[in-house]
Amino acid sequence: MKRFLPLLVLLMIGSASYAQSFKVVKTDAGPISGTESNDGAIHIFKGVPFAAPPVGNLRWKAPQPVKHWMDVRACTEFSKSPMQGKPNEFGVYTREFLIKDEPLSEDCLYLNVWTGAKSPGEKRPVIVWIYGGGFVSGGTNVPIYDGETLAKKGVILVSLNYRVGIFGFFAHPALTKESPNHASGNYGLMDQLAALKWVQKNIAAFGGDPANVTIAGQSAGSFGVNYLVASPLAKGLFSKAIAESGAHMLPGKGSGITLAEAEKGGLKATEELHAGTLADLRKLPAEELLKQNNFRPIIDGYFLPQVPADIFTANKENQVPLLTGWNEDDAFIGAIKNAADYRSGIQKRFGDRATLVLKLYPGTTDAEAETSQVRMSRDQTFGVHNYIWANVQSAKNKAKVYLYRFTRRLPATAAFKKYGAFHTGEVAYVFNNLKFLNRPFEPIDQQLANTISTYWVNFAKTGNPNSIGLPVWPAYDIINHSVMLLGEQPGAKSLPDKAALDFMVKEMTR
Repeated sequence: MKRFLPLLVLLMIGSASYAQSFKVVKTDAGPISGTESNDGAIHIFKGVPFAAPPVGNLRWKAPQPVKHWMDVRACTEFSKSPMQGKPNEFGVYTREFLIKDEPLSEDCLYLNVWTGAKSPGEKRPVIVWIYGGGFVSGGTNVPIYDGETLAKKGVILVSLNYRVGIFGFFAHPALTKESPNHASGNYGLMDQLAALKWVQKNIAAFGGDPANVTIAGQSAGSFGVNYLVASPLAKGLFSKAIAESGAHMLPGKGSGITLAEAEKGGLKATEELHAGTLADLRKLPAEELLKQNNFRPIIDGYFLPQVPADIFTANKENQVPLLTGWNEDDAFIGAIKNAADYRSGIQKRFGDRATLVLKLYPGTTDAEAETSQVRMSRDQTFGVHNYIWANVQSAKNKAKVYLYRFTRRLPATAAFKKYGAFHTGEVAYVFNNLKFLNRPFEPIDQQLANTISTYWVNFAKTGNPNSIGLPVWPAYDIINHSVMLLGEQPGAKSLPDKAALDFMVKEMTR
């Protein structure tokens, strides 16, 4: 027994240090503590500051360094969400897809970490999640963004807040003048950049690998991924990209808002807010500023030196493997026209090309016309952009592309059935978080969620979504145009609506 006593002591010490590894984590700004999942498998840190609060004189400035602290900071709750309008339910978007009503604040630059590592130094792959919301809404406390399940599959999940609306994308000549970079606007994108820099400095302390970081986002978050891949400022901060339903890939002049155009919008807003100077603007209550909310990312000459499509064409982007796609019913449309009105509208819009359009998007019956209107909206808003990105990148034959189409019509009550495989519908499957949705899910949905989340995790680990036991997902190329259809029976085939997409690309780049 005496012989084994030293070994027993070592084992006990080892177990204790194993358990204590993440009780306190030292970040570059100070020590933090978090919580654990109910089963103790995942360490969770919420509300970790990655930049100083952008308030007062820091409103409309690039994110600044966090003030250091000495005592252990408890990071056990989500931070306040970015300042925005009240998150009301609309259409198919019930509470599970929205941030909490409160609290909202300009003091919002915080991130969250889920890690299943047992000790620092494990070098687990990292996924950094960027939320959607049209760049005017969103936050990390949305239920379906919970990172526990993905962390249990072997990645570290980081989700970040960024400024939205007027707080994140306000340009003004005075702001441009005071900036050392001679640009204004795009503060929300710079927030994303700052969070990625935090990951590079700190993720190893959570058991992550700073050399194996995947940026991932949906809708506006997917646009954010596209902008980060295009931006020279993001070089070296990530090694892979996942873009779900969103990109900015139309080339040339007129496909993006320039700094000069954005500054004019800023001057107009300043006049309407009755603010004489920049100091006056910075003193205005946040609620007053929310009345002016028509602000989005711009081609500012700094974060985005050119339109992203032109950056890609010039081979100036950050060349990384890409997993991208969109949903079967990825559409935002108003009133649906009947067949006769639909055909008449096509004739007026396309003229001598109308016959071809009606072959690609037919409208013989009301039902057929409705489907075509959804498809056309989907292709113009999301499909064309992600499709162009896949083609541009695969043509270079430098970094692989994996293309998907999410086709599962989410089970729903009668009120929601019409939305089908709607915009954002795939996100709960990606996170394997169907438990947070109040839907009549079937066993096949649980299987699909496990399959999709495993594909995403595999891609984050290796740049390839494939592994034993999953349907084979071939890389996309400009010869075979393979797409993985993620539905009841996942499988790859040649892109079924390539002709329609090719036509729409020509139309939108005329």
